[in-house]
Amino acid sequence: MCQSSCRYCVMSRSCTCCLLATVYCLMSHTGFSLPQVEVLDGRTRQQLCFLDKVEPHATIGEIKSLFHKSYQQLYPARQDLKLDPKGKSLRDDDVLQNLPVGTTATIYFKDLGPQVGWTMVFLAEYLGPLFIYLLFYFRAPYIYSHQDVFTSSPYSVVTLACACHTCHYIKRLIEAIFVHRFSHGTMPLRTIVRNCVYYWAFSAWLAFYINHPLYTPPSYGDMQVNYALAIFVLCELGNFSIHVALNNLKAEGGPKCRRFPHPTKNPFTWLFFFVSCPNYTYEVGAWASFSVMTQCLPVALFTFLAFIQMTIWAKGKHKTYSREFKDYPQLRMPIIPLLL
Repeated sequence: MCQSSCRYCVMSRSCTCCLLATVYCLMSHTGFSLPQVEVLDGRTRQQLCFLDKVEPHATIGEIKSLFHKSYQQLYPARQDLKLDPKGKSLRDDDVLQNLPVGTTATIYFKDLGPQVGWTMVFLAEYLGPLFIYLLFYFRAPYIYSHQDVFTSSPYSVVTLACACHTCHYIKRLIEAIFVHRFSHGTMPLRTIVRNCVYYWAFSAWLAFYINHPLYTPPSYGDMQVNYALAIFVLCELGNFSIHVALNNLKAEGGPKCRRFPHPTKNPFTWLFFFVSCPNYTYEVGAWASFSVMTQCLPVALFTFLAFIQMTIWAKGKHKTYSREFKDYPQLRMPIIPLLL
């Protein structure tokens, strides 16, 4: 058995830990100390916690766990840590020794509030519109006049619209449960409430008009409906194909491997040649075609607002790709080929 002794203090260790013992003794006798982490409230600048002798290779995720021991209600998913109160949030896989800090690292904390898992997030956001629309389609009581309760519309476009709306949200639920991979495991509760109000309210508003007893078919009749329906189906297939391609990219590269998406053999993914976020392009296309198919103003307004929000997301993603990858294709635009 290997024996090791330190010239500063009398101690012996087996070969499996002799190196660690020697390093520890050298650190303690030569004045070298492990990093310390001071956690301050990002708003008041008051000290919340002082972590002594933190390992240099500790990650931000591990520091969150240590902070959680002092504040049991502040679980890691609820914590937002930054080096500057107005700076960028630190990732859980950031390593302490790789950050621009000294022997005492000052980190600012922000409470993100109660968090909810993504499965529950999408169940809340998508099940609501799914069932709300069906209530209007079947004309449940207290929605329209008494004589219209549980009656059906004489127009086939109303039934097609219900089928499209239902399939769209069923597809979203399937993707959320079986396809999507998320970098963050939770979402703030207040964000879920806001999103639910948005989706549920718009679903009720457009469903009210499409299923209204006085609703009239589009101006160009079946031709307008059929062409719009075909585009809707293609966009839904394209959106699903892009989500599968993104999922496969993350699965192949692993959680720590950063790569930008490329077109695959699936023709629906060839839109990657021209835009960074074709899933948003297809999503906007689906709702635009639904607007044309139903010729309903609330649907058009919902599509316009969704386009604005998805354009913001797409520009952010495009900027991230361009910054991280030097070989990123210059031909690509954020959401609309050759334009935007």
